[in-house]
Amino acid sequence: MKAIWKNKIIAESTSTITVEGNHYFPPDSVNFKYLQASTSHSSCPWKGEASYFDVVINGFSNTDAAWYYPDPKKEALKIKGYLAFWKGIKIEK
Repeated sequence: MKAIWKNKIIAESTSTITVEGNHYFPPDSVNFKYLQASTSHSSCPWKGEASYFDVVINGFSNTDAAWYYPDPKKEALKIKGYLAFWKGIKIEK
């Protein structure tokens, strides 16, 4: 699977984990040069607190377009540190 925005591959992996229809990419498959830490957080009742990254490419910023669970609840431990994408980030094979 690939996560693509502005014709750049942000992440690419053959071992994503799908949860609730979202592909979570292992951290070592993510090109962090396109990510900037965000101060945003959200909460999921069964996964825990999510943290976000802005995706920044060629001067364009996609705010909070990537998220991950740094310290998930027990039920979601398999996605600890894995990143998922939305807000126009294309996920394709």
